[in-house]
Formats: sequence, structure tokens, C-alpha cells
Amino acid sequence: MRLRVFKYSSPLLLYTAALLSFFASGFLVWIPLLYAWLLIPALELLLKPDEHNLSAAEEELTKNDRIYDWLLYMIVPLQYLSLACFLYNVTYATPDTIDIIGKTMVMGLLCGTFGINVGHELGHRVDKMEQGLAKALLLTSLYMHFFIEHNKGHHKRVATPDDPSSARLGETVYGFYFRSIVFGYLSAWEIAAKDVKKKGKSLFSLQNEMLQFQLIQLGFVVIIYVAFGGWTLLYFILAAIQGMLLLETVNYIEHYGLQRKEIGMGKYERAMPVHSWNSNHVIGRVTLFELSRHSDHHYLASRKYQILRHHDNSPQMPTGYPGMMILSLVPPAWFYVMNKRVRQLQSV
Repeated sequence: MRLRVFKYSSPLLLYTAALLSFFASGFLVWIPLLYAWLLIPALELLLKPDEHNLSAAEEELTKNDRIYDWLLYMIVPLQYLSLACFLYNVTYATPDTIDIIGKTMVMGLLCGTFGINVGHELGHRVDKMEQGLAKALLLTSLYMHFFIEHNKGHHKRVATPDDPSSARLGETVYGFYFRSIVFGYLSAWEIAAKDVKKKGKSLFSLQNEMLQFQLIQLGFVVIIYVAFGGWTLLYFILAAIQGMLLLETVNYIEHYGLQRKEIGMGKYERAMPVHSWNSNHVIGRVTLFELSRHSDHHYLASRKYQILRHHDNSPQMPTGYPGMMILSLVPPAWFYVMNKRVRQLQSV
């Protein structure tokens, strides 16, 4: 079982590569990006997916092993350390424009891979400390409203026309970006407003979590501006936007074209494994802390990442998440590969 722990600690090596990138110049700056967007997709085209599930006894031991939680907790200081190194280096130690672009893209990769993705995992926990860590990670991408909309919106409405984060058949990823980002943000305000109304408080009360998030994010941006200046703030915002777009690209591929059946006026069947695209390709699974076993995540959102399962009836992607994300950026190729798979599922 300790081998599994080592496997899940391997993504932390990406922080080592990122720190090297922030303090380097030339080719070394781009190593994390080449690893994420070239090496991993290439390997996952060659390696077979692993559908193995833990036995009941193994699952119980793994679920209660706190080291899997501590691996996630470690991400928080590492993310902020990396952000501080990025901000310092692009301000004081990186005169070359190409290097600044590369370092900004590496920071954006960290924002999406760790800031939002690990924030997503911790955001599903019931422990307040873990939820606080989730919000701290989401702050590094200025995407704190995701904590509200994802847990109280997306998981209830997934694979229905009411969900802005579920992609429609024939919708391009670029059109999806606009719909998901804008309406997901508005949805978070609506959910937060309902929550604060139940407490008998005003929409503009600090009890409103969305209002809290806006003030925290504004304060964070001001601190960066005061400490590092306007150009560095711009680089940070560009990195945060990249993190947001990585998240939304993942959202796009996870439920593309899949729909739950309507069983009544505005009511839908329960979200099942067939309503999420799954990938058992090991490198992507480990790098994203099992996010690609998404079918089981939506079937039982409280299940921790280290014990997510493969379901035989879940629709399977032809390769891992990194490769599918790249494919989605070329809509004709994406439609050619995925539309026939969606139609096959609809005909069953």
C-alpha cells in the first residue's frame, strides 16, 4: 500500500520542476509545460488504462490512511511558495519576455493542476479546516466562487440543461468557456443569496459567502500590486485565467453530450456513472489526484480520491485527460472522435 502513497506523491515533483523554471532561463523554463502537454499525452497513447479497483479490505485501509490527506494539505504551502517565487522572479530576475511568458504559463499550470483541482477535492470534505484549505487554494486562481457553485450547483444539476458546467453535444469548448464561466459565476451568487436569506440576513451582509470571496480576492490582488507592481499583477492575473480555463476545459470534457433523463417537471434521474466521461489512464489519474475517475466521483461525491472506483458501465475516453483536453481545443477533431461515442451511448 505504501507504493500507492508514493504514486500519489509523485505529482509533487511538478513543484520541483516549477521552482526550477521560475529561477531558470531559456529551455529549462518550459520543462513543466513539455511534461504536462507533450510527454504525458504521448505516454498515455501508448500505455493501457488500468481498470483495477481496490478490494473491500484495501479500500477501508486506504480510506482511513491519513497520509493521503496530508499529501493534499502539503499542496497549500507549496502552492503559495511557488506563487511567491513566481512573483519575485518575474518582477526582479527575469528580463527576457519569452521567459516571462513561459513562467506565467507554468504558474497557470500550477493554478489549474493544484490550485483548483486539489481545492476541488478538499472542497468536498465536511471538515471546516479542509474546506478552508480548499478556499485558500482557489484563491490562487481568483476562482473562489467555484467552492459554492460546484458543490451546491454542479453536483445537483450535472448532465442537465440547467447546469452551465455540462457541455452540450455539438458545443465547442470556446462557446462553453463563455457559458460556463459567466453563468457559473451568476449561479454562485444565486446560491449564496439563497443561503444568506435562509439565515435572515441581507444580501450585502458579510454572512454572504460570495461577498466574502470578492473582498478576499480584491485584497489579494491589491497586496500583489502593492508588493510587486502593475506588470507583475498582470502576469499573475494571466496565470489565474489560465488556471480557470484549464478547469473549464476539464469541465467540458467530463460531461460532453451526456444527459440525465427527465422524470418529472424539472426533475431528473439520479446522477449515475453513465453521466460522466471516465479515464483510467494512470499518469493522468495520478497527476490529477484521480479526477479522471469522474464517473465514481459524481456517483458518490464524498468518496475520497484515493478510493475512487472504475465502473464497467461508465463511458470511457480514448485517452487520458491531458490528451483529451488538447483534443478539445480543435473542435472538428473533437467532434469526430466524441460525437459518435455520444450517439452510441444514446442508442443503448
